[in-house]
Amino acid sequence: CCTIDWFFPWPAEGLIAVAQQALTTIGLEPKIADSVVDQCMQFQVQAQDLSLRFLTEVNRFNYVTPTSYLELISTFKNLLNVKADEVGQQKRRYEVGLGKLLSCADNVAIMEVELTELQPVLVVKTREVEELIVELDRESADAAVTKEKCAADEAVAKAEADTTNEMKASCEADLAEALPALDAAVSALKSLTKGDITEMKSMKTPPKGVKLVMEGVCVLLEIKPEKIASEDGKGKVNDYWKPSQKLLGESVFMQRLLDYDKENIPPAVIVQIKTYVANPEFMPAVIEKQSKAATGLCKWVRAMEVYDRVAKVVEPKRLMLKKAEEDLSVMMADLKVKQDLLKAVLDKIAQLEANFKDANDNKVSLANQVDMCEKKLIRAGKLISGLGGERTRWTENVKLLGEEFVNVTGDVLISSSFVAYLGVFSSEYRDSYIAQAIQDVRGKGIPGSATVSLEKVLGNAVQIRDWNIAGLPRDSLSTDNAIMMSKSRRWPLMIDPQGQANKWIRNMEKDHNLGVYKLSQSDFVRNVEACVQYGRPVLLENVGETIDSILEPLLTKSIYKSGGSNCVNIGDSVVEYHDDFKLYLTTKLPSPHYAPEVSTKVVLVNFTITPVGLQDQLLGITVEVERNDLEQERQRLVIQNAGFKKQLAEIEDKILKMLSEAGGDILEDEELINTLSASKVTSNEIGVALEAAEKTEATINDTRMRYTPYPERGSLLFFCIADLRNIEPMYQYSLDWFVLLFTGAMHDSEKNPNVEERTDLLIEFFTYSL
Repeated sequence: CCTIDWFFPWPAEGLIAVAQQALTTIGLEPKIADSVVDQCMQFQVQAQDLSLRFLTEVNRFNYVTPTSYLELISTFKNLLNVKADEVGQQKRRYEVGLGKLLSCADNVAIMEVELTELQPVLVVKTREVEELIVELDRESADAAVTKEKCAADEAVAKAEADTTNEMKASCEADLAEALPALDAAVSALKSLTKGDITEMKSMKTPPKGVKLVMEGVCVLLEIKPEKIASEDGKGKVNDYWKPSQKLLGESVFMQRLLDYDKENIPPAVIVQIKTYVANPEFMPAVIEKQSKAATGLCKWVRAMEVYDRVAKVVEPKRLMLKKAEEDLSVMMADLKVKQDLLKAVLDKIAQLEANFKDANDNKVSLANQVDMCEKKLIRAGKLISGLGGERTRWTENVKLLGEEFVNVTGDVLISSSFVAYLGVFSSEYRDSYIAQAIQDVRGKGIPGSATVSLEKVLGNAVQIRDWNIAGLPRDSLSTDNAIMMSKSRRWPLMIDPQGQANKWIRNMEKDHNLGVYKLSQSDFVRNVEACVQYGRPVLLENVGETIDSILEPLLTKSIYKSGGSNCVNIGDSVVEYHDDFKLYLTTKLPSPHYAPEVSTKVVLVNFTITPVGLQDQLLGITVEVERNDLEQERQRLVIQNAGFKKQLAEIEDKILKMLSEAGGDILEDEELINTLSASKVTSNEIGVALEAAEKTEATINDTRMRYTPYPERGSLLFFCIADLRNIEPMYQYSLDWFVLLFTGAMHDSEKNPNVEERTDLLIEFFTYSL
């Protein structure tokens, strides 16, 4: 019992709905977006029709699946903005570069006029600065003399001031002895109350110490004592107590003491007071035991004696200090006049220096302007002479890139359909599909070029040269195949009956430790796991019409996150997926029939050799055998020229990048101009070497082309015997066998130095051998 599943193509409405949903966010104008959606549906339908034609005409199967349609939409979305940004950026860089060149050319005339105007002004400013220098030197010399005299006077005044200060310090030191006692006495007087005075006054028989103190006060105030009879009855003695009581009764008694003229105490009074001061009984500590009021008065009397004694020593010093201060004042006044004079001179010099600085700054600024103007003219000359030749080419590039930018939508759309659908088809089918696609795209109003080449739209000249050096055939079919492989999301399965793609992949990936395996190997799974984990490319050879299901997660890129790492399941193993991993598959089957489920997982690429490609390879083999020296030199020049062109492209990119990133006036950036000049010199040197190499290569190619008839016959015969398999499957001939026979004919045939005759002999011999 079995079930038959019928799979019908998606209807046009479904295709349109899917495209509308996917393309709403790419920023196209509504009208163009509708046309693009409709054209995507048309591409799917036309690809299906082309597959039917392919089956009818050459009996080869190809399935156009929904995956192919999704590949078309995905490729278009991914490439449109990338290509538009790339073209737009290139165009802007050329425009900026042209703008800088034109600006430099316009600025040259302006800078020449500016330089002519600045030079006379600089001469005048230089003369002004020189005159200011002479005046400044003269005034500085006069100021130096004045400053020296003023410094001498300052030294004398300082010495005099030091002497005066020493005298003042001596006076103050002497006064420091008397003043504390005086202050203490005044404080003691002020502490006395009216009751204290009344208490003393009312004493009928005062203690001896109180009477002694009051005698001292009366002596200082020059109050006369009374004469009374002595205690022994012999004569009369002086008695100060009654005058003291009278004195204590005065209302201004305390004020008299506070206002006492201590500066002018009569010498006779001082002589008399000294006898009291010298008396041991006349000490505050003794008196304090007898009367508090008398203690304050005692301190006052003793303070007056001390002050008078000190004043007699200090007074001469005071007089000397006063005279010294008067003399110092006169000296300082005279010094002030001289200092003012010096300040005026110094201010004048400062003004002269400020004027000189301003004038010199102006001169330096002008000199810098003149110098910068001259340097700018030199740099502009360098820039214009170095890059002036690029002006025409850059202008043309801007024009071409402008057209390319306008047409980018249609060109990328057609190129995306090429990547999605045409990998399995041969050249004539691809050409017819693209011709119809161009007509439809332009007919729907989608901006697009009149001719669309996958190499032009999605190719990179430097990368294509590297592919060719690695062994990719130089015909357009092989180049388009390589571009499709680089732009497709799916891993490529190359239909490669002659082994051309296999050889190219091996050479291209040999530096990346390529792993080459067959599905028939018992350990191929383990080897593939290791390559996936360590990011090594894998080439699976001799794939049949089915692919081991163990590879399905790799083919569908079923990658998931686990523990922070990307992982993929291969069989029962979970393998960490390295982003550098690449997978290539090749089959030697000339007309494989892959089921639709295989077509959804890989991109089928037809690397079946073309007559032009085979002819080019056979020509290389012919020249290598017949003129090995020429072929070796040609191959060397091909590699060398590829390197030269790559360097030239890199240098131009560098120049345009530097011009684009340069802010403001680029002529002010000497390092930038020198770098640009050096880059252009290098570019010119490489250009000269490249031109010479290309001439040599052209000469070699002219010689090579004389052998063309033999490879032409060889290519024709190969495709004749290859088509025999369509008559009888037993007629299967490999290209390796054919090349061996082709080479053997050159070794075994008759030699002849004449190239034309030699090729005729080779054609006859090889045809007969075949």
